[in-house]
Amino acid sequence: MDFNLDENQAELRTLTADVLGRTATHAGIEAHEESGLPYDSGVWAAMAQAGLLGVCLPEEAGGAGLGPVEMAVILREIGAHVAPVPALSSLVAALTIGRYGTSEQRAALASLADGAAVLAVALREPGADFAEPPVTIARDGRITGRKSMVSHAAAASRILVAARVEGADVGLFLVDPGAVAIQEMPLTTGEPGAVIIMDGVPGEAVGAADGLAYEALRLHALAGITATASGVLAGALKLTTDYIRTRRQFDRALAEFQAVTMQIADVYVAARAIDVAVWSGVWRLAEGLPAEEDLAIAAYAATDSVVRALYTCQHLHGGMGLDVTYPLHRYFAWGNHAARLLGGAEAQLDLIGALV
Repeated sequence: MDFNLDENQAELRTLTADVLGRTATHAGIEAHEESGLPYDSGVWAAMAQAGLLGVCLPEEAGGAGLGPVEMAVILREIGAHVAPVPALSSLVAALTIGRYGTSEQRAALASLADGAAVLAVALREPGADFAEPPVTIARDGRITGRKSMVSHAAAASRILVAARVEGADVGLFLVDPGAVAIQEMPLTTGEPGAVIIMDGVPGEAVGAADGLAYEALRLHALAGITATASGVLAGALKLTTDYIRTRRQFDRALAEFQAVTMQIADVYVAARAIDVAVWSGVWRLAEGLPAEEDLAIAAYAATDSVVRALYTCQHLHGGMGLDVTYPLHRYFAWGNHAARLLGGAEAQLDLIGALV
């Protein structure tokens, strides 16, 4: 296996990094946080203009028809820049709809490519692990149940909901946000999160209720979350490395102290470990091979070693690591949110144990 990006994927990474480097600056993110808006529409529009939002969309929606690896490339850069845009939920939903949706549903994704629409994903349920099948029920195309940790629910044009279909398996449905009750619960990232409550809400089926579309959505979500977490740690590592190279103590740069170099080396090892698992998982996903074990390992890294590495980055910054006017706190918040979204390290160990 060769997990190096091919030429097109490397160019996509460079393009994404360039767009976000110009638009998702520290000052720009601060201004967005003060605005109270659900996401940075300027960054979102720049991504759309560069064609980044259409990369994973089907050709009938004006997209390039690419897959999970390209999605991971984009989301890893978003994590590295902690860019406040709803790309994770939108790209995960779009990949699934592009594969299992009707021709009309696929064509409707064109508004996402243009940056005029946002998609939300409702997978998690209160008190349930990420891997547990939903208890939300669909009867005669109407959905009843609760979903938690739904980001950008109110701003979305549609919410992709997983529900158990009476008399069948788990299916996916597109739901109008205006038809559900939304209880706002802001996420640690600062993004607008919500618990959504559905009581006989009409849903438009995406694919058959045979569990296949649901499983694809779950694996795409695992790939997207872990790729974002990988980028978050990469961004925090760069920030911390730059800091210890320039910060001086006792007339020496912090990087010259052996204890510091050992700790930053541990962060590097954690970053490489999750990278290997993520690229292995998304490559297998793109090739149609079983990918759950690899993605489960990536998820375990995101909930355990990545979180511990972020604590190390914070520790190496000293008092600066606690200053909310310094950008490190965003990486810390994003990393912890990814761990919570995945259900924590113990849940991932249980899943790995069940798989092996």
